[in-house]
This record gives sequence, C-alpha cells and structure tokens, in this order.
Amino acid sequence: MSENRYGTKSGSALYLVYVAMFTAIITICSQLQIPTAIPFTLQTLGVFVTGGLLGWKRATMSVLVYILLGLAGVPVFAGFTSGAGILFGPTGGYIIGFIFTALIVGVSADKFGKKLWVLAVSMTLGMLVCYIFGTVWFMVIYNTSVGEMSLITALGMCVVPYIPFDILKIIAAVILVNRLEKIIKL
Repeated sequence: MSENRYGTKSGSALYLVYVAMFTAIITICSQLQIPTAIPFTLQTLGVFVTGGLLGWKRATMSVLVYILLGLAGVPVFAGFTSGAGILFGPTGGYIIGFIFTALIVGVSADKFGKKLWVLAVSMTLGMLVCYIFGTVWFMVIYNTSVGEMSLITALGMCVVPYIPFDILKIIAAVILVNRLEKIIKL
C-alpha cells in the first residue's frame, strides 16, 4: 500500500470510503437530468468535482467503480439505467470518456494545485476529451446500425447543444472544488 499526499494508504478503509462516497456523488448527479436523446445530466459535474477534490488515483477509481456498477446491472447511469446495452450503446462513449476526464482533472489538481485557472483549464480539457471519445463512439454505433453520419451532424447532435450547459457545470465545479478544498481535506 502506498501513501498519498494526505497520509491515506491506497488500500486503507478511508481511501475506499472516499472512492465509494464519490462514486455515490457521481451516481446522484447522473439522476439529475433533462431527458433528451443524449440526456442533459450533472454526471460531468460529479466527475469534475471528484477529480478536483480526490486527485487522479481516487477519482479514476471512483469513475471505474461507477462504470463497473452500471455494467453489473446496478442502475447508476442516467435515468436509473444500467447494463452493457447502455455502456456499449450510442451514449456509452461519453460514460467511458468520464475515466479520462477524471484522470485529466485529477492529474492537473495533483501536479499544478487547485488554483481556479488550473481547475478551469483541466475541466475544459477533460470535457473536450469526453466529447471526442463520446462523439466518435456515437458515430461508430450510429454508422454501424443506421447509416452514415458526418462529423458535422454528429457534433450538431452530440456536442453543440450541450456546450452552454457544460460551461455552467465547469464554472460550478471550479467554485465547488475551490470552496470545498478550503473546508475539508480529502
């Protein structure tokens, strides 16, 4: 077991509690949604906050646990859904993209600190990676099952409508991480 910067060993009970707690936070954020073809949810807000507060190891672990729970049938995904059909369906790439988002935000927070600009830049980069991964996945699934879809059409369906909402989530996550970091030490 290795010790992190807070003196918490990676296999310790406290480490596992943090991972479980933030997996639950991501799950709760997943249920707060406006249903559309690709639902407007607060999942990425949960992933941003998790990465910003926990650092890359625990944040990535939290997202992996979230995904594995959903894959195993626990209804943690948006709209209380779960299973391989969701994960390997048209929106599954965005869920997989959360791993990279947590990793980018967590590594940035660990390496460069939790200054507002660091959080904002890392969350924006994390969101871009999630967009790329999810949109490519969406196009592959769509092109396999329905027919050809251009990148412009996919971006118009999967990214452009979500940009304003995601900007608001980044702003909220930056503020939350900045304020919570001063109050609690995880």
